[in-house]
Amino acid sequence: MSELKITHQSVRDYIAAKKRGDQATTDRIVAEVTARFNTRTTDGSEAAELMHASMHVRFGADL
Repeated sequence: MSELKITHQSVRDYIAAKKRGDQATTDRIVAEVTARFNTRTTDGSEAAELMHASMHVRFGADL
């Protein structure tokens, strides 16, 4: 993964789930982060980290 410091536990959990190929957990985390972003209960950095992780971590890939 390129140099982005992961500061949110949700993103660390997302990366771990994606690496082990756990679609249900990744979908749940995306939905939770999206809901927080849509209701403005986050500053957007969580969503930005999640987007970065979604583009750089492959399902089932131990990177």
